[in-house]
Amino acid sequence: MAPSATSPPPTTTNSQPIDLGSNYVQIINGKSAPTEHVRHGINPASLEPKPDVPVATQADLDRAVDAAKAAFKKWSRVPYEERRAAVLAFADAIDAQRTEFRDLLISEQGKPIPQADGETDAAIEWIRGMSNIKLPEDVIEDNDKHTVTTRYTPLGVVAAIVPWNFPLLLATGKIAPALLTGNVIIVKPSPFTPYCGLKVVELAQQFFPPGVVQSLSGDDNLGPWLTSHPGINKISFTGSTATGKLVMQSASKTLKRVTLELGGNDPAIILPDVDVDKVAEKVALYAFLNSGQVCLNLKRIYVHDAIYDQFRDAMVRHVRAYALGDGAQPGVTHGPLQNAMQYDRVKTFFDDIERQGWKVAVGGKIEAAPEKGYYIAPTVIDRPPEDSRIVVEEPFGPIVPLLSWSSEEDVIARANNTSMGLGASVWSNDIDKAARIGRELEAGTVWINTHFEISPIVPFGGHKESGIGAEWGINGLKSFCNVQSMFVNKHVVS
Repeated sequence: MAPSATSPPPTTTNSQPIDLGSNYVQIINGKSAPTEHVRHGINPASLEPKPDVPVATQADLDRAVDAAKAAFKKWSRVPYEERRAAVLAFADAIDAQRTEFRDLLISEQGKPIPQADGETDAAIEWIRGMSNIKLPEDVIEDNDKHTVTTRYTPLGVVAAIVPWNFPLLLATGKIAPALLTGNVIIVKPSPFTPYCGLKVVELAQQFFPPGVVQSLSGDDNLGPWLTSHPGINKISFTGSTATGKLVMQSASKTLKRVTLELGGNDPAIILPDVDVDKVAEKVALYAFLNSGQVCLNLKRIYVHDAIYDQFRDAMVRHVRAYALGDGAQPGVTHGPLQNAMQYDRVKTFFDDIERQGWKVAVGGKIEAAPEKGYYIAPTVIDRPPEDSRIVVEEPFGPIVPLLSWSSEEDVIARANNTSMGLGASVWSNDIDKAARIGRELEAGTVWINTHFEISPIVPFGGHKESGIGAEWGINGLKSFCNVQSMFVNKHVVS
């Protein structure tokens, strides 16, 4: 029986571990919801099939939405501190099985052990971090006549569409703020990486009433069904810009609220006063992290003419030290691409190496030592034309252009010459100068002497075609809410 409106959620202590190795189910109204049809993912490092997962139907979606709407009426009235306690207990339960979640993540996504450790820890940290953000009522005006406050009220039923590059972090990063603000959520993991998301939702049933946290596992049909369903109030989507436009178009028919975190073409501007070897190592790290499959990867590297050759050679040295292979093996620094679709797309950029005569500084190979798996050697292209695909488009793979510059005004214009605006970084020993350049860059996040630093308490979103709205931080929490202004007249009408 579901709790009453003011009763606490299910027990938040003494949770039981779940089996992460088998029996992957979708959850509707607190229970496993079997389906007639199933499918399976693969381990991208070995191309071996993984266990079956459900393929949801429209009827499954309708049942999940009905359960969510019923649960919302009660969950939204549970006091905030009780919601927060349940969310924190959920984080503790994930933490108690962090190694199992990490290993499952490696087997479905392909990233190496250190990066999988980082994502698993972040998934837990994001829940805890956002649980410490207060969202109080704001008193706008208080005088003899009236008191005016601004309140943030939950939207209702949220659909979280999670991508395949960070399937664990980006699931918890959507679940936590939705629940903290009094919403209920339906999680749709990527068909390429459904396993961590399904297990996270299964575990959540120990902490939340039926219908508050649900999952649907599907194929390419499920996303459009979610975005067009009239019973869903908000879409939180992370993925490509092309798909994000389709999500927004579909959601507009019912005026759903949307948060879209989309692609990027992040530039790095390297000034001539840097420690070349140290900065080259960091730049290579942020260009090839997760084998280039991060929206925030450095994708265009602008190096001052005065140090260009030295910087290129240093970057080549660091890239040659990488170890490509199965992410589950110790010592591997870079794993495979996650799926065949992305692998085939990235290969088209390698076709352009010969077709367009690009100069390869390092890499340039599709296949490396492993015999199976979607492996591509990290590759640096030396000064390709500014209008070439490798500069203009986002490969979302381990290939990056190295470009030169001499004029500050020119490099800022080139860095901003893109329809994307997710992240950007400037590297210099002159902090004031670097910050001044950074303020000229058109991006949602700008870093000085680093890149890809993110936090659950800091808003994250893109400019231009890199997104709509923001996730995380107080802005992210507010994105799960309606704004309500309340005027309280102090003079009783007689």
